[in-house]
Amino acid sequence: MKNSSTLKTSSTDWERVDAMTDEQIDYTDSPKITRELFSTGIRKSGKRAGEVKEAISIRLDKDVLEWFRARGRGYQSEVNALLRVYMQQHERQP
Repeated sequence: MKNSSTLKTSSTDWERVDAMTDEQIDYTDSPKITRELFSTGIRKSGKRAGEVKEAISIRLDKDVLEWFRARGRGYQSEVNALLRVYMQQHERQP
């Protein structure tokens, strides 16, 4: 079976976009960047060298699992990242 390219030619006028100044960009549909917004973010980093993930079975509420699955590819890594942040915030200090 021959692989066909899934890439399509862009209809964007990239020359016009490249020529735009910051003042010409419309940000009205973007949220205002605040400290509070950044504080809710999760930093995603690549897999660390030597890191091994283990396949397990875990019971989650159906609506929780559906919500994560709806976010698309990589939802399991996102769950892992959120659990890691929770773990780090709740580690006991010696």
